[in-house]
Amino acid sequence: MSIDTDRLKELMASAREEVSKVIIGQKDAIDKSLIVIFTGNHALIEGVPGIAKTLLVKTLSCVLSCDFSRIQFTPDLMPADITGTNVFNLQRNEFTLVKGPLFTTFLLADEINRAPAKTQSALLQAMQERMVTIDRDTHALSPNFTVFATQNPIEYEGTYPLPEAQKDRFMLKITMDYPDVKEEMTLAHRMLGKESPEALLSSGRINQIINTEELKKLQECLEGIFVREELIGYIVDIVRGTRSHESVLVGAGPRATQSLLLASRAHAAIEGRDFVTPDDIKAMAMPVIEHRLILRPDYEIEGLTVKEVIQSILKNVVVPR
Repeated sequence: MSIDTDRLKELMASAREEVSKVIIGQKDAIDKSLIVIFTGNHALIEGVPGIAKTLLVKTLSCVLSCDFSRIQFTPDLMPADITGTNVFNLQRNEFTLVKGPLFTTFLLADEINRAPAKTQSALLQAMQERMVTIDRDTHALSPNFTVFATQNPIEYEGTYPLPEAQKDRFMLKITMDYPDVKEEMTLAHRMLGKESPEALLSSGRINQIINTEELKKLQECLEGIFVREELIGYIVDIVRGTRSHESVLVGAGPRATQSLLLASRAHAAIEGRDFVTPDDIKAMAMPVIEHRLILRPDYEIEGLTVKEVIQSILKNVVVPR
């Protein structure tokens, strides 16, 4: 049985509300995470330590009834450590596959830029194809396999920066900022009792909103969110504007166009609408495009930022009526 767009909007609102019981503040990060999941994509999460990046993904896995795994990436992590390996079973006199942490639904790839290139490439295949190759045999992953890769924005010693081709595989860059004073006071008070976020999550009081089968139907249901022809042109103009801007060395590619279209649809659904508006596109342009641009060195030296460039492009592209 298919799920109509009204049911889609209802479930996305319920999921947002349930996650917010555990995650204090971070409304923007919650919404963007749901957008990534409901469009079947992957996200980069950037934030200082202790900002609840892991807790966010664990909560999402609980609310959406999905398996969760976490990998702490280190310079000595090898591809087999994440994909798994065949181990010889003496009793059966045969090789048995011991699955790695990639065999899950929601994967938190913690500090992905600390892993060497070989391990990053193994993750890339899993993200793109939802398959892994072990000893020349290919194994399918969950159809809802979603990677949330974190990067620490303050430490770069001993890191392997992600290649541009791999950054492009991530639909969004989610930035998690410090909570405001009121939110941090709420967190402090909750830590004194039995209502701390971690305790609440492990208590079983968080409701599971949907199951795995419904999640797949919801992803298909996004096709029912209407996008006017003029808005498709608007999205194309924004992405193409990154390639002609004087300060940009490498602009966003066609995958950014696809991502911005899908993200705008999901944003409309989260906002309770079955049609996309220019505001949906503007809201998603920054997280979709930011990690895909490379500025010219002379403009970077002058202090220009990628965010300022994107804001300039949005200001100059004509908004459809």
